[in-house]
Amino acid sequence: MSSAPRRVESLVTDKGNVPVYTTTIVEQPWDSYSEQDHATWAFLFRRQREVLQGRACREFIENQQRFGMNPERIPKFEDLNAVLGPATGWKLIGVEGLLPELDFFEHLANRRFPVTWWIRRPDQIDYISEPDMFHDLFGHVPLLLNPVFADYMAAYGRGGVKAHGVSAQALVNLTRLYWYTVEFGLIRQHGELRIYGSGIVSSKGESIHCLESAAPNRIGFDMKRIMQTRYRIDTYQKTYFVIDSFEQLMEATRPDFVPIYAELATREAIPAGEVRSTDVIIQRGTGEGWATDADT
Repeated sequence: MSSAPRRVESLVTDKGNVPVYTTTIVEQPWDSYSEQDHATWAFLFRRQREVLQGRACREFIENQQRFGMNPERIPKFEDLNAVLGPATGWKLIGVEGLLPELDFFEHLANRRFPVTWWIRRPDQIDYISEPDMFHDLFGHVPLLLNPVFADYMAAYGRGGVKAHGVSAQALVNLTRLYWYTVEFGLIRQHGELRIYGSGIVSSKGESIHCLESAAPNRIGFDMKRIMQTRYRIDTYQKTYFVIDSFEQLMEATRPDFVPIYAELATREAIPAGEVRSTDVIIQRGTGEGWATDADT
């Protein structure tokens, strides 16, 4: 354990942000949070809870309440773990910043969820290029109380460890699946689209855009299709994939992915905004305002 955790952020260069990785596990230095840190949490919490009413999936809102999350103070990891462990066997661990892929996968496979100990600065309120504590705690942690989603995350971690030994392209395929489900996924509930992806629920702008803008495509979940599809890291998504239930995600992870990686290796990547004739189209986007440079 590190007695004085560092704040590890991306390097800002003339060519953009360069990720910096760390493997250090730290205790949450809760007593060291400033009043500004708590105020940042409070502002973001209140803003997102307001915008997510009627937009986030039922499980997300209910589980935040089960955790007792509120805008008053930054939650203590130990308090959240007291609820999380007995419910689904997961545990939150503190980290200094981005983890290398294999370390991240190994934590997930063992039901440990890495949470960045620090929170964004006031000048980063509306955008930060990497996960911070608000993204991790507010966005990811509530669904870890859902038994099916919790199992999906652990299965994803095991798949990631395995993919790491297959090929770099296999990791690309698997990263796309995480991006379009865990980070930017939509779910159909009671005939309406709702948000469950953490990258959306922690962003005011994207919470509105993903459901109400005419620009993006909304397409039914198809795992192989997702694993072929590029995505955006610097703008709102051009395409969102919609699941019918969390059970659908869990079922998708049951097969051995190695033959799937081999199959996908023979196919070209699909641009982020492309719609195909085989897609289950919920809404074809207008493409208005889309960036024209290369997708990730």
